[in-house]
Amino acid sequence: MKHRIAISALASVSPLGSDSDEIAAHYAGTHTAIEMKNLGAQAYWMACLPEAEQQRLETLRQSEAKYKALDPSVIMALDVSRRAVAQAGWKKGDVIGINIGSSRGATHLLEQYHEEFMTTGKTATLSSPTTTLGNLSSWVAHDLKSAGPEISHSITCSTALHAVLNAVAWLESGMADKFIAGGSEAPLTPFTLTQIKGLKIYSRETEGYPCRAFDLNKTRNSMVLGEGAAVIALERDNAHALGYITGVGYATDDLEHNTSISDQAECFQKSMKMALGSISPNEIDAIVMHAPGTMKGDVSEFKAIEKIFPNKLPLLTTNKWKIGHTFGSSGLLSIELALLMLQKQTFFGTPFQEQYLIEKPIRNVLVNAVGFGGNAVSILISNS
Repeated sequence: MKHRIAISALASVSPLGSDSDEIAAHYAGTHTAIEMKNLGAQAYWMACLPEAEQQRLETLRQSEAKYKALDPSVIMALDVSRRAVAQAGWKKGDVIGINIGSSRGATHLLEQYHEEFMTTGKTATLSSPTTTLGNLSSWVAHDLKSAGPEISHSITCSTALHAVLNAVAWLESGMADKFIAGGSEAPLTPFTLTQIKGLKIYSRETEGYPCRAFDLNKTRNSMVLGEGAAVIALERDNAHALGYITGVGYATDDLEHNTSISDQAECFQKSMKMALGSISPNEIDAIVMHAPGTMKGDVSEFKAIEKIFPNKLPLLTTNKWKIGHTFGSSGLLSIELALLMLQKQTFFGTPFQEQYLIEKPIRNVLVNAVGFGGNAVSILISNS
């Protein structure tokens, strides 16, 4: 990278709330936000937004008539983008690039409109414009009155980190001075949950933690879905930044199956190596793993880490045991965890691994994400 890219602000809304101090306190505890809830005729493990956050988002929805028809994923994107811009000290009307993605997009509205069509043979006027993936960045740009480029995309579960890659490229090239990047996902719908159950990877735990992400001793899959959104405000430099992006990496696996990842997660090996660049592996203090709670996914990523860090493993963690897998927004929520560890100088681990005392300051944290298609991304976050 030619420049270190400053993270001037980060805003999120997730099952842990939206206040950074409260989120850090949640990570310091052993409680999971995953609960068993009924959805239609079925009960599922899921991680939902707290009631107070849902009410706050509903107030935003009702603030403008045209927002009432938008999908929850878009409303969350509006919320986190407003707060990130305010934190960064940017103003409405600034030239701000926007890249916010989603794995599934307008899931709630798609299912609602499809049910209406199957029942009546007709659908509402707004069924098409409100379900396009471009809704995310275009509505955020409208809300911020921004004059910059607007990009929405889906690269499954690595969507948010691909948005960061794109933002870094724009900033490095000089084509933009300010960029918002992240993801938004509202996947807690009957069809989406049934799809993931159909893959035979959804949690069937009946006691203890429903999602046993990065528990290498588990004997069955334990993935759970959660909802949330997060974005970061990026600039080429800022002396008062929350942290800095000092390395980026990406790679794609040679897949044998639509949902698989190679046994040694070669995509992660390549993406982590690229993100490290000339930095010694010994300088990496922690890794926020993708670790979705599936048996093969968790183990293969761990094997990849062992390959890249053969002398001494960094501290390893993930947040999916606590907030579930939030698909397209998960990578950015992992960056949030990385930044909190840098700011608090505290390692937030999982209940399934031995907890380590910090032997030295936490200065460099690597963040991993991968999605269907084996498209891995690694982002190196540093405090200077």
